[in-house]
Amino acid sequence: MGAKGDFAVMVRREDVVAAVLPMQEHWLPQSNLDLLLPPVDVGVFFCYKRPSIVGENQAQAQFGSMVGILKNALAQALVSYYVFGGEIVHNSVGEPELLCNNRGVDFMEAYADVEIQGLNFYNPDESIEGKLVPKKKKGVLCVQVYCSLSLFLSLSLLFWATELRCGALVVACAFDHRVADAYSTNMFLVSWAEMAQGKQQSLIPSFRRSLLYPRRPGSYDLSINDMYVPISALPPPKPHHPNSNQLTSRIYYIKADQLSRLQSLASIMGPTKTKLEAFCAFLWKLVAFSESASHSISKIGVVVDGRTRLGEGESEKTKLMNSYFGNVLSIPFGKMWARDLKERPLSYLAEHIHGFLERAVTKEHFLDLVDWVEARRPEPALARIYAGGVDEGDGPTFVVSSGRQFPVAKVDFGWGKPTFGSYHFHWGGESGYVMPMPSPMGNGDWVVYMHMLKEQLELVEAQAAHVLRPLTFDYLNVD
Repeated sequence: MGAKGDFAVMVRREDVVAAVLPMQEHWLPQSNLDLLLPPVDVGVFFCYKRPSIVGENQAQAQFGSMVGILKNALAQALVSYYVFGGEIVHNSVGEPELLCNNRGVDFMEAYADVEIQGLNFYNPDESIEGKLVPKKKKGVLCVQVYCSLSLFLSLSLLFWATELRCGALVVACAFDHRVADAYSTNMFLVSWAEMAQGKQQSLIPSFRRSLLYPRRPGSYDLSINDMYVPISALPPPKPHHPNSNQLTSRIYYIKADQLSRLQSLASIMGPTKTKLEAFCAFLWKLVAFSESASHSISKIGVVVDGRTRLGEGESEKTKLMNSYFGNVLSIPFGKMWARDLKERPLSYLAEHIHGFLERAVTKEHFLDLVDWVEARRPEPALARIYAGGVDEGDGPTFVVSSGRQFPVAKVDFGWGKPTFGSYHFHWGGESGYVMPMPSPMGNGDWVVYMHMLKEQLELVEAQAAHVLRPLTFDYLNVD
């Protein structure tokens, strides 16, 4: 299944990389949709095979050159993505705001005593968590680079570059979710890679918060109350039990033909469902079997990006939303008795998922959500799907976030496309989290990061091993 996770990582150097151009210190408010995100960090990492070189001295020199390219390109990218070089502070009413002061991104160079073939991607809690993906300490972004040598950065975005024993390179970063969603981070990653290759940025980020201003007067559909909840309404956190069934991370892959088969089964009852809807229905049904109590209620949330919806009917706004940097997310969810999930066919569940998504993928829904937050400020709120124990009969709960636009093939810093890349969201909440992404093989397969209860993952592997297969280097075809 892969190698053990007991290898050593040694940080060789820590720097702070700031934007190459000076900038005027200023404040940038969070949008109402940013304010719905809790203070959690999200990780992402990319693995690159060792470039063709001869001799250890040349290898070390080449790693140093690669680190230099990463740093220089980062300093250039931070001119446009200056929020990643700032800090989150709280204003007089306790709401988070961005202080854009060009403090820079923490950047770490590290060495990992392991070969790339020894990394256990199937079990990232052993090989990735806290080793190849950095822990953000300050700011918005942090980066770490590993390669049998390594590098790390930290900011609201934290970067980490690590050299592996074999000369392979891992570039990882952690960012504050309150500042950026996956769409925004993908924009940054592509721009960073473009800077490294001396190209022009294909997309310049926009921080125009007026695109998400509330309406005057504001209004919203009461259904928003079912999707989001004020923090003050949440029950007290449950005590931590070290030996309890804890959330665990795994990475699988799904072959393209299996996805097509699921889509066909999910579409029997009506119009063709998307592959994501079919996958969600399949996973929801599986998870229900991990719950022994048939009277419990299982919930599934699906993350929806509102950029294209908010721009509907307005060509200029559509263009601006396409480059908007920040959070533009909603998390509609469905719920069903565990016994019904077990008994109903896949097509029934897919139809249910399609129904609650259809009500949320509209311009009006996102305008309502902005107004709902405005009516409650400065009281913080959270997506109800993340708030376990709020509703009676709560059972298994998880969220599926589509990472199908993850630009794994585009994050080429000049020494080739990544062998593998993935998000890593070890978020520490009570709900599960699932992120499907395109396979680096470019063949229509999916790579699926899953952060769920251990017993749920064990059941998935026992009953769906033909669909969700543990990610190994045999699949990645690494020499």
